[in-house]
Amino acid sequence: MARVQRPDGVELDLRERGDGPLVMLLPYWSGHPGVFEAFLSDLERDHRVVTWDARGTGESTRVGPYDVDTDCADLEAALEAVGGAVALVAVANGCNPAVHVAARRPDLVGAVAAFGVGPFARAQLAGSEGMIGSDSVVDAFLEMLQRDYRGALRTIVAATNPQMSDEEIRERVDFQTSYCSQDAAMARVREWAEDDPTPSAAVVGDRLWIFSAPDVAGAWLPSLEERRRIIEKAMPRAHVQDMGEDAGPQSRPEVVAAALRQVTESLRLESGR
Repeated sequence: MARVQRPDGVELDLRERGDGPLVMLLPYWSGHPGVFEAFLSDLERDHRVVTWDARGTGESTRVGPYDVDTDCADLEAALEAVGGAVALVAVANGCNPAVHVAARRPDLVGAVAAFGVGPFARAQLAGSEGMIGSDSVVDAFLEMLQRDYRGALRTIVAATNPQMSDEEIRERVDFQTSYCSQDAAMARVREWAEDDPTPSAAVVGDRLWIFSAPDVAGAWLPSLEERRRIIEKAMPRAHVQDMGEDAGPQSRPEVVAAALRQVTESLRLESGR
């Protein structure tokens, strides 16, 4: 376990496990790294795996600000503390700082492996069938986050995890509300909605891998076919891999770990290490 001190006094909590090429999991706006425990356990058999708590969450200092620029600066500091990563693994809003930092600090980031639709601007999804492309839906969700934090989390967890029972959903909501403050959650969702990471994604180019599946994130995202069109237009050099039915880091961790191993192995061969 390590603590990374930031200039404003915030301390970031980092944890390491395993041995091999270093892979770092980026926090997303409310999700505890433990959500991906099966995936991380599989990966640590032959990788050095780093997880950490963003400011305002977990064991890190519960103080903002929670804007994208600050999250990117914190990510750079975390990467410098561990000597850089062969790959960043990112989900949801975590994809944005991942590509921003990978674009400007290739010395610290070999590749970005993103899930879902990857780093996107909401304008690209306007008019699509995905709920996240609707301003009214996003505004309503932000209002719910402010009015009823637990209720908003329950809505998103249930919508994106149809395989969960009511008890499992309740446990996940308890897990996430204790892990992430309401202020941090609201601020990061709002920043995610307003940020455009696609110029950075274009710079990252073929160092960006996007793993997706038909049912990822439920109705929040458009269909896999539509996602692929969006990705190919905005990030033409990115690698897009269809993981098949219900294949995500939570539902099929061994499948996703195997796919990530292909990425890190290809980077190792390219570098000659």
